[in-house]
Amino acid sequence: MPGSLAAVSKDNLAMLAGTFLLLLLHFPLSLGSSEMLSCVTCMKPSLLKDGDLIVGGFFPLYVFHHFPDLYEFPIKPKALTKLYFDRLQPKSYQYLLAFIFAIEEVNRSPHLLPNVSLGFGLYNTIHSEWKTLESTLTWLSAVGKAIPNYTRVRKSKSVAVITGNTGATSAQIGTLLELYKFPQLTYGPFDQILGENHQFTYQMAPRESFLAMGMVSLMLHFHWTWVGLVISEDTRGIQFLWDIREEMNKNEICVAFVEMLSVTDRTYAPSDWHNHFRILESTANVVVIYGDTNSFMGLSFSRHGLLVTWKVWITTSQWDFITSENEIMMDTFHGTLSFSHSHNEIPGFKYFLKTVNPSKYPENFYLTKFWFLYFPCSISKSDSDMFKACPANASLEDLPVHVFDMSMSEGSYHIYNAVYAVAHTLHEMLLQRVEVQPVWNGDGLTVYPWQLNSFLKNIKFDNSVGDEVNLDQERVSRKDYDILNYWNFPQGLHLQVKVGKFSPRAPHGHRLSISEEMIEWNVEFKEIPRSVCSESCGPGFRKTHQEGQAACCFDCTPCPENEISNETDVEQCVRCLDDQYPNPARDRCLPKVVVFLAYEDPLGAALAGVALCLSVLTALVLGVFVKHRNTPLVKANNRNLSYTLLASLCLCFLCSLLFLGRPNTATCILQQTMFAIVFTVAVSTILAKTITVVLAFKATAPGKRMRQWLVSGAPNSVIPICSLLQVMLCGIWLGTCPPFIDTDTHAEPQRLLVLCNKGSATLFYLVLGYLGSLALGSFSVAFLARRLPDTFNEAKYLTFSMLVFCSVWVTFIPVYHSTKGKVMVAVEVFSILASSAGLLGCIFAPKCYILLVRPNRNVLQGIKEKARCS
Repeated sequence: MPGSLAAVSKDNLAMLAGTFLLLLLHFPLSLGSSEMLSCVTCMKPSLLKDGDLIVGGFFPLYVFHHFPDLYEFPIKPKALTKLYFDRLQPKSYQYLLAFIFAIEEVNRSPHLLPNVSLGFGLYNTIHSEWKTLESTLTWLSAVGKAIPNYTRVRKSKSVAVITGNTGATSAQIGTLLELYKFPQLTYGPFDQILGENHQFTYQMAPRESFLAMGMVSLMLHFHWTWVGLVISEDTRGIQFLWDIREEMNKNEICVAFVEMLSVTDRTYAPSDWHNHFRILESTANVVVIYGDTNSFMGLSFSRHGLLVTWKVWITTSQWDFITSENEIMMDTFHGTLSFSHSHNEIPGFKYFLKTVNPSKYPENFYLTKFWFLYFPCSISKSDSDMFKACPANASLEDLPVHVFDMSMSEGSYHIYNAVYAVAHTLHEMLLQRVEVQPVWNGDGLTVYPWQLNSFLKNIKFDNSVGDEVNLDQERVSRKDYDILNYWNFPQGLHLQVKVGKFSPRAPHGHRLSISEEMIEWNVEFKEIPRSVCSESCGPGFRKTHQEGQAACCFDCTPCPENEISNETDVEQCVRCLDDQYPNPARDRCLPKVVVFLAYEDPLGAALAGVALCLSVLTALVLGVFVKHRNTPLVKANNRNLSYTLLASLCLCFLCSLLFLGRPNTATCILQQTMFAIVFTVAVSTILAKTITVVLAFKATAPGKRMRQWLVSGAPNSVIPICSLLQVMLCGIWLGTCPPFIDTDTHAEPQRLLVLCNKGSATLFYLVLGYLGSLALGSFSVAFLARRLPDTFNEAKYLTFSMLVFCSVWVTFIPVYHSTKGKVMVAVEVFSILASSAGLLGCIFAPKCYILLVRPNRNVLQGIKEKARCS
């Protein structure tokens, strides 16, 4: 027992000490402690103004906090440094005045509730698990103090209550009110769970159906793709987190971090600093904050004395950071962009705020207390006139914005509409009742609160500025959002300037309108801030995602060969068309230069010159042979076959010209057919000459069959037979898959080579193989006849010429397939010229030497002498 008594005593002393310190913070330090205690004790918990019917108003005018360190006894000096207290809530005083303004306006209206006056009861509601219901119980008991299980609702004039700047407060009060089916109208932000769980709770604020879309539209406008989220850990916060994440994913914006902060735990836990460190150290320069003033977030930065100038904060009007008196807090949030439902200014409200003062409402001790705290008033010992010496011309408009804002806030606008919703409901209900029974009895006007519910859920009207007020909880609001920019530079300015608008009703792409030049960013930013995980990949690069990171975190990789990207942040590069190539920056495709082995090209000109020279040389050799046609040398070598061979060689040289110049259909067909047929004639002629030489030496005896073949000219028939077979192969080739004009897009990176496609590679190599077999046959026969007497025998020359011919074309095949572009065509032309020149030189050069240089050897006697010598 002694131990427990000591503990109780210890707790009581600590609580008393904490309460005393609270009161110290309520008043200026110049006031004496005895005077302070006297003033505080005279402050009542409620304010009543009588009327025929009464509307209750619950507003958070001041708050209490827990002080864990003060529960230690004895109190340590360092505990004072950890004490934190929100002083009066200045924003809530506008709520109070908006409530009174609306009541008075209704009472003055000749068209709304005529002959019925509305009174009000004002109560302070504290956002605390152990204090929230205190004012509600006081109001229900109607005896001046909270008495559980005791109510005088049936005997009171109260018909409705306006409360709930937060969903948590409304839920706690609504749970109690529902026992009596008492209608509750809330002025705080819309809460889906509140509407589902409380039947007689009516929310004045519209749904935030398009808030996430508006914020994401703002991010897209400024190209912010790396954004942090700081969300209050309640039902509204979780719903908003779901909505904004879905919208961000849809628009490829990544979440840098998510911090869920408690709205109930207001103690100074060590984890707070960890949360702040993560927020401030994040690479995301843009942070979305979703919560309200009563949440833990509203106190955080100023508590730690942090000055943050490198973040852009996006929030809503429910988080009223402007009411902070800490200048570090104000400098931190300079440049903040906040979303607020658009509403027009209620006429007469600003004038009402200008003229309101304690002398006008002497019974309003809340206003008196506010006046004393923010204006130089001296205290009086008279309870009837406590604050007498106040400036006569003092007005609320003289106060700084962070203390009192003369512009009607969103919450005040909802309170104004809530009063009118009750008034219109009562008006409609009384009109219906007066037709069936009297509404007045001996005790006055009889209205029970539960009777309003059936009317409130269907009420719809236009307020004094023409805005529609509809209490249908299932409606989807498409109200516009104003985008406000907070200015606190120079320090102490405290302005919120409208810089943009988001209209969900506008067509897609025109919903967001914003004036960038009007926006004041935080002092760290000299231009529009950037918030990206990775810098954009410019043209010529593509994104390569970093493994294990968000989609917005990537590396920039150059586009592969022959691919480009002409936009930023592309996933895949685009391949250039076959007739195009990428520029060095790989951001656009350029047309390839069309090239071919032209006569103007040095290589083409050289080959054409060689071909013409060799064809002229062949013609000259033919002329020499014709001139010396009756000489023994020409006769001995079968001059008709020599003429045929020289003519075919001349055509071989000339057919190489078909491979030069820009190809067309005719040249593509003639290239292959001329080459195949003319070379077949040349090789078959050599074969005929070789056979003739062999028969000439084998048919020396009279009467032999070989002599008859030689005399009859049978070897000459080899030429038309072999040529006819080649012509047939060429005919099949042209009839099935003829050569055609084609382009080679891969031979050279920046050039488009125009060439002749063989059509059928099989038939091409079949024709070439047939020509090769003739050459091999000629070489074999000539090789066997190489040892015959030299005088009349040209077998050695034929053997060597065919060796050169075969060597050229055997070498041609691998070289041809290893080259590209114009060089490939040049290899083919060179092979034609080289093989033809080999035949011309090896066979006819020795004969021309005898005919032109040693004519003395071109006589029959000289031949006989040579035969004897040999």
